[in-house]
Amino acid sequence: MMNSTTDRIEKSIHIRAPRSRVWRALTDAEQFGAWFLVELDGPFALGERVTGRLTHPDCEHLAFEAQVERMEPEHAFSFRWHPDAAAIEEGFGAQSTTLVEFNLEEVEGGTQLTVVESGFDKLPPERRSVALRMNTRGWDEQVKNIAAYVER
Repeated sequence: MMNSTTDRIEKSIHIRAPRSRVWRALTDAEQFGAWFLVELDGPFALGERVTGRLTHPDCEHLAFEAQVERMEPEHAFSFRWHPDAAAIEEGFGAQSTTLVEFNLEEVEGGTQLTVVESGFDKLPPERRSVALRMNTRGWDEQVKNIAAYVER
């Protein structure tokens, strides 16, 4: 089940910026909000829950909620969240969460950022394909957003 192609999304991008700059954009709540298009109610802190509201057009009514799992400065940041914010609004909030991992590697000319979201196979079958499809498109955009944000 864990090796299924339906269980994870992986995206990687070369960002022309130092690893320290990419790290700040990932873990500073205000900077994260600027590129991710979310307004967070507080900072990211290891083991803590952070909430907020999406600011992306047509999504302003949707909530953001994440539980920070890992903060290894300039190397790895991860949180658990509900992979389909719309499903929370529809009453599916008790479903399993997925794990979002950001891994940073210093490379020539900048930073290699790899984003992995895993755990889709734990979602109810009727929600799995929707969440996987939406988040695949979402991460395509978000890796571009963070690159544009830190490279400006």
